[in-house]
Amino acid sequence: KLPEMYVLQRPDNPGHVEQEQLLTLGEILSVLRRRLWVILIVAAVCVFGTVNLTLAQTPQYEATARLLIGQEQVDGVTGGSGQSLQELIPTLADLVSTRPIANTVIQELDLQMTAGEFLRNLTVQQVGSTQSIEVSYRSSDAEMARDIANAVAETVSNRISEVNLGAEAITVTVWERAVAPDAPVNSDLVRNGLLALAIGLLLGLGVALFLEYMNDSLRSPAEVERVSG
Repeated sequence: KLPEMYVLQRPDNPGHVEQEQLLTLGEILSVLRRRLWVILIVAAVCVFGTVNLTLAQTPQYEATARLLIGQEQVDGVTGGSGQSLQELIPTLADLVSTRPIANTVIQELDLQMTAGEFLRNLTVQQVGSTQSIEVSYRSSDAEMARDIANAVAETVSNRISEVNLGAEAITVTVWERAVAPDAPVNSDLVRNGLLALAIGLLLGLGVALFLEYMNDSLRSPAEVERVSG
């Protein structure tokens, strides 16, 4: 009779007894040796697919300009406290990604796109808890990405200066202009390949263990003895 921890009864045949397989470290290593070809094939498929997908993508370039948000002094007194300025910066960042800004830049640069298409490629974010905002634009043309990012920064600077936000004398200065990027941001072949290799090895390991789990054949005299008692 088998110990209780090793006894399982199949629902369709209560009289049939199977052994519950508890793999040891040595058995796992043995599985990996037997199923190494499965792991390598899965990893190779993942790497091959990722590399081909990366090469098939249209290169996208991203240029970034930086804006500095400040307060203008009026008669030696600022328009408000530093705390109120920090509270206004998220609002100013949100106003950059709006249709009025997009339409102004589209008209200025004579771009053949809609405001919706323009805004999909525009990213605006506050830099940490500082008083600066980064304006980034992504395009398949590096120089166009640079020109659009700079145009957005200048448009925002001019537009905010014309708006009276309550008692706050807010200033927006183009602190750093965007430059044409040297390399695309979406086609790092080496990084994507290494990432695909790591994922492929883990996935291949899972497939190998699953195949071993589904294989109910007895592969050694020791297993026969263990099952039969």
